[in-house]
Amino acid sequence: METMRSARKNDTEEPGSDLSEQIKAATKDAHVRAENTQLMLSYQKGQITLPQYKVLLCSLYEIYKALEEELDANSSHPAVAPIYFPQELARVESLERDLEHFFGSDWRKSVVVPAATRIYEQRLRQIGRENPVLLVAHAYTRYLGDLSGGQVLGKITQKSLGLSSKEGISFFSFPGVTSANRFKQLYRSRMNSVELTEEGKAALLEEAVAAFELNIQVFDDLQKMLSVTTETADQSKNSVASFPSSPIMQLTVGFCVALATIGVGIYAS
Repeated sequence: METMRSARKNDTEEPGSDLSEQIKAATKDAHVRAENTQLMLSYQKGQITLPQYKVLLCSLYEIYKALEEELDANSSHPAVAPIYFPQELARVESLERDLEHFFGSDWRKSVVVPAATRIYEQRLRQIGRENPVLLVAHAYTRYLGDLSGGQVLGKITQKSLGLSSKEGISFFSFPGVTSANRFKQLYRSRMNSVELTEEGKAALLEEAVAAFELNIQVFDDLQKMLSVTTETADQSKNSVASFPSSPIMQLTVGFCVALATIGVGIYAS
């Protein structure tokens, strides 16, 4: 791994000239809106529920599966290679462990993909095929966001759900990263080294904003599903009160509620 000296900014560079700083500036407004979605505010207040977390894991799995498969396929691309850290950052295996913990060995049959998540996934597939340099924007906003908020959100999740161990929250752990702050310095340094034309840089900044917008849409979509399901569940309690309550019926209702409801993350800082 490169030394931290290589990750330091050149003192002769004018403020805001680094790509990472330009992304941060370009996405400032979208960043604030993402943190203030109803779902994320509930999460930060420690009000996340198990059904919410389960479906959030389903969405994150589909997003990271697409992102990491496209990063793998384009790992030798001159823009992707500098920020390609699969051993340190890959999230798919962690998400698979979490999903198996909550849904069991047949968890793949239980994964439900909301519309906004599918749109996000399709965008990642598209740029992976057509313009891989734009993957840098998505990798940066997702991975550095996970590193920035992972420890805090992991503790919030564990406390909110009453989990007695780390099982089910593997997503928030990065065993391959010994120091999150130092690694983020290295990552930014690597990303800042990517050579881009002015046109290419403008497209990447635009894509970074789009990445936040896609995340906001995912959060809002999941929150809407939660609201609709809560109302439906309340109505169902009244409408079926006179019917016998069988174990199969209870399981079916519980399963539908779990699937239809919802760093995640505090984004790159």
